[in-house]
Amino acid sequence: MNKLILHIPHSSKYIPADAVYMVDQNTVDKEILKLTDWYTDDLFSLEDAITVKAEFSRVFCDPERFSEDSQEVMAQFGMGVLYEKSDEGIPIREVSPNLREAILNRYYWSHHKQLNQTVEQQLKSYGKALIVDCHSFPSTPFVRDLDQSPNRPDFNIGIDPYHTPESLTTASREFFEHKGYTVGIDWPYKGTIVPLAHYQKSKNVASIMLEINRALYLDEPSNVRSVNYAVIKSVVNEFLELMKSHYDQAMYL
Repeated sequence: MNKLILHIPHSSKYIPADAVYMVDQNTVDKEILKLTDWYTDDLFSLEDAITVKAEFSRVFCDPERFSEDSQEVMAQFGMGVLYEKSDEGIPIREVSPNLREAILNRYYWSHHKQLNQTVEQQLKSYGKALIVDCHSFPSTPFVRDLDQSPNRPDFNIGIDPYHTPESLTTASREFFEHKGYTVGIDWPYKGTIVPLAHYQKSKNVASIMLEINRALYLDEPSNVRSVNYAVIKSVVNEFLELMKSHYDQAMYL
């Protein structure tokens, strides 16, 4: 049976015990509270889907950044693949070339290897693969966010011109609008993850990102579950079922 691939990169709070920071634990915890995509590993769940989850905090290593700072726009703020500054621009650690290589090899590349292998398995078995890139975002922009627009949508659909079929984008937008939610396409965040081995090489590897406005399911800024949590989880589940239906019917080439 065809299976959706749920990519969940930012739900973990775990930072390895041997990680060294130049700030106190309270400062690190503040960043974790602010930057974690809370409960996305629970919100995005579907029977028979394959989940690829990063088991480490993005504050330690961000698997959705480019590995080379020269390619990563957020590196200019000290928030490339290995964050050296907080959202507010406070230096939090120094990353030497040796430390960088060690962390990337043990955590970053291991995560991407798992994602790529999962995609390869789907291609081998069914000739196609669909990744849903699973995120949430704060109702007010982070200090370092590239888009500082104050009126953010309820849901953000991130697309790739090569790897996101237009029919998938349209179905996603119509799904949420029909339920009365506002939707941004590549706003306030752009793009969706695709393994580099397949990037712009095969349209049989499709990908779409869903970002959920945290005000829908959390009490900000404490980020505890709100009374609406179950409702939003149900909506997300319906969305995933829709993606699965399209995946079953579609041939991406």
